[in-house]
Amino acid sequence: MRFAIGSLIVILFTAATTAVAGLLQFKQLAAEISVTPPIKHADVTRATPGKPQTLLLIGSDHRAGEPFKAANTDTMMLVRLNASSRTINLLSVPRDLRVQIPEGGVPVTDRLNAAYSIGGPNLLVRVISHQVFPGIRINHIVDVNFGGFRDLVNAIGCVYTDVDHRYYNNTVYTDYSSIDIQPGYQRLCGATALAFVRFRHTDSDLVRNARQQDFLRWAKAQFGSSYLFDHRNRLVRIFGAHTQTDADLHSIDGLINLFNLVAFSAGHTIKQIPFPAIFLPCGTQPGAVLGAACYVTADAAAERRAFREFITPTQAPSHPASDRHHHPHRHRYVAANATSDQADGQAQAAALHRPRMPVYYPRVIAPGSSYCVGSAGNCPLETASPGSYPRAYTIRDRSGRRHAAYRMTLALNPVLGEYYGVQGTTWLHPPILYKETGIRVVHGRRLQLYSGGGKVSLVAWRTRRAVYWISNTLTDTLSPGQMVAIAASLKRAT
Repeated sequence: MRFAIGSLIVILFTAATTAVAGLLQFKQLAAEISVTPPIKHADVTRATPGKPQTLLLIGSDHRAGEPFKAANTDTMMLVRLNASSRTINLLSVPRDLRVQIPEGGVPVTDRLNAAYSIGGPNLLVRVISHQVFPGIRINHIVDVNFGGFRDLVNAIGCVYTDVDHRYYNNTVYTDYSSIDIQPGYQRLCGATALAFVRFRHTDSDLVRNARQQDFLRWAKAQFGSSYLFDHRNRLVRIFGAHTQTDADLHSIDGLINLFNLVAFSAGHTIKQIPFPAIFLPCGTQPGAVLGAACYVTADAAAERRAFREFITPTQAPSHPASDRHHHPHRHRYVAANATSDQADGQAQAAALHRPRMPVYYPRVIAPGSSYCVGSAGNCPLETASPGSYPRAYTIRDRSGRRHAAYRMTLALNPVLGEYYGVQGTTWLHPPILYKETGIRVVHGRRLQLYSGGGKVSLVAWRTRRAVYWISNTLTDTLSPGQMVAIAASLKRAT
């Protein structure tokens, strides 16, 4: 139970409220942070006011004052803040990345997360800056424990989450934590949200990192400055109680320097930069040495490219209106990027018993994918989940009003945790659709695109009674053309 995702939410939300409140709030925050001692001899570079900053966010089960050898971290996330850029860059480093960790002066091959248990945040920074991204300068370290994530999610009133498939595990029968979440757009709170972002039972580090970054993006889109300001005292207390930082963030000057930068970036989009991971064969997998450890590695040149993209300021897409009706005839992607599967779509629609709303299904799907069907067993671990595939249900908005909804789930590569979906709901303005990044008109249908980092994560289409969207896989495996083609093919079930 250890994560990094909660730390960035804490920083973004607390920074927004503190910047509005002024100097008195900074003094309170400095006092709250000082409840826990700073990281000793933190290996950071003090940032110049107004200049870009790089943060290392660590999610751990470490408690201040306890030795790091008794602590673990599963996720390490780098964040690049730049006031001149219109985006916040995120780059997660896999916990299983193979590195050389100095133990007693002798380099030992191990996973990156072992550096934290052996030498705490400072050794982790040293390994990242020497072996993963040579030359990177970390300006701040923020180490948040899992209790901070849970309490923060509850403090902001939970987060509406686009759950890509059925998540189920019973810890009685496995070594993994229990989880039971149905697919579809829904509100997740505290412990359930925690289970969702930390899930790693049937997928990889990359999928989990993408899930955490998506959760952050969904959370950030749901709360404005006025809401955060009204809850600032509680957020500040959560930050202080569950966070350990470098000494500079225990000072008013250091906090102002960072939080002013965050305030300038707070309204901007989040760009997710994938780590160029290569998964090595392990255990009994083909090509593996018997009993080999399950490491992740990467090509050095690819790592350098990812690092350059991470530190380079990037501009957010132009206003959606500027893209409207732009060469609509060029966006007929169906033939080249999707395959016809109308019969299975009709069967999914028929299996939705009384969804209390018009049902649309896609006439085309991505090549190599198939619908999850509860009785067929094509989606692992979910065969004993009646009503999951497809799923008809209701969503409550923040005012408590119920809205009809349904979800169709498609498996692209279940082994790698790659699922995409068809969502429909009578909730016409859910938070996930607040800020479109582009418009495409295909065969007269106006499609809303939601993207980041050049990839399309969601394509939506509206009627007067409902809204429908296609959700990409967590790692945005489907191309923009495929996403548009599938959304453009939606047909009403008879």
